[in-house]
Amino acid sequence: MATTAESGGEVLRSERIAGGILPPVLNTFDMVAIFVAIVLFISNSAILAGGAGSSAYFYWVLGFITFLIPGAIVTGQLGRMFPGEGSIYVWTNKAFGPFLGFFAGFCAWWPGILVMIATGDAVVSLIQELGTQFNANLLAEPWQQGVIILAVIAFSFVLSVLRFRVTQNFVNIVFLAYGGAILLIGLAGLLSIFGGHGTPVNYAPHSWLPTAATATF
Repeated sequence: MATTAESGGEVLRSERIAGGILPPVLNTFDMVAIFVAIVLFISNSAILAGGAGSSAYFYWVLGFITFLIPGAIVTGQLGRMFPGEGSIYVWTNKAFGPFLGFFAGFCAWWPGILVMIATGDAVVSLIQELGTQFNANLLAEPWQQGVIILAVIAFSFVLSVLRFRVTQNFVNIVFLAYGGAILLIGLAGLLSIFGGHGTPVNYAPHSWLPTAATATF
């Protein structure tokens, strides 16, 4: 499974082979788009704001300081120490051996399977919500919902067999559209507030502090 490099360290087969058969096609913007898309789920903001109120900002800042920023620093350092293909699998394998390397890689891969199904379910919910706007009862039957979920999975399969550059271009377009949607949502909120409408979240000074009731968020 591994050979010994001239420097004395173990070189995994994936490190030796992947670099030769998979030419680098991603640039800095591509990597930023991928990682932001992985971490950022704007749909979660409504749940967090509705349950945690204005203290959600505290939790967001806390998450950046304690997780995202240290995670970025550690990832950057590991990437420089082990620049070969494989990231989490390679790093864990180097530190803890083949079994935990496989386990870490599996844990990073398996959520993608669940996310594809969850994404199909989200598409069903969006279509149903659009139907309510036009007084139409769309996708009421379970088999109809199942067809939509299968269609989303099939579409994901089609994307997965395209050339990597083509798929990445699609990801970049979605990333820019996502950022534009977030900007429009924020602008709409500001226009609503400045237009004299009340805020749905209490911004009183005491509500910014975390409490036991909001700790789960």
